[in-house]
Amino acid sequence: MKTETPAYKRVVLKLSGEALQERGARENISPAVVREIADRIKDVHSLGVQISIVIGGGNIWRGSSAAVRGMDRTTADYMGMLATVINALALRSTLTKIGVEARVQTAIEMKNVAEPFILGRAIRHLELGRVVIFAAGTGNPYFSTDTTAALRASEIGADVILKATKVDGVYDRDPNTDPNAKRFERITFTEALTKRLQVMDSTAFSLCMDNKIPIVVFDMYKPGILRDAVLGRKVGTLVSDEAETK
Repeated sequence: MKTETPAYKRVVLKLSGEALQERGARENISPAVVREIADRIKDVHSLGVQISIVIGGGNIWRGSSAAVRGMDRTTADYMGMLATVINALALRSTLTKIGVEARVQTAIEMKNVAEPFILGRAIRHLELGRVVIFAAGTGNPYFSTDTTAALRASEIGADVILKATKVDGVYDRDPNTDPNAKRFERITFTEALTKRLQVMDSTAFSLCMDNKIPIVVFDMYKPGILRDAVLGRKVGTLVSDEAETK
């Protein structure tokens, strides 16, 4: 049997909070969906890949939306950070149940719930084969979990950010409203900026560009796609500092 060799040794998987919900369901966290995600992570973990995860909290609370409705932005953002911790704990619990050792590290200290974020400890966990879930964002208001993913990827020396979304890549227009929207297989950071493509928010995107961390944007709901992404197969859209070779 041919051994599959991962294209990346250390990755950051960026998940939205909504990824933990069943489509069309009102439940904030679906145990069945979390189990499905955990199974896919275990599959990739079995390849020997060091996996860290940044998860959003939008299935429970979205600080920016609450601020628009009149809540103090700083308070709203801290509430959103707490929502990411809830999601991280749910994922860690499920990973543990299926035999994958995992740790949650939070940017806001809550020692009875999870470890504080300590860079050296996070890297050591990864080297020992543990999945590390980074929660509570950067610990600061006004920063998204996209920025958290870019920051943590830079800090731990990740080879790539795997950004799981509801669409199968980066498009020149919204594919949900325009059937003629074109999907890019590969695009450079400069091209994405020039075309004003919404790959990540501007702060996160700048961090990735400055630190030369490629981003793979793909549809998390497609079976086997996380494994394909880690193996370096063509999935979704690759955003990097190199143009596609003909």
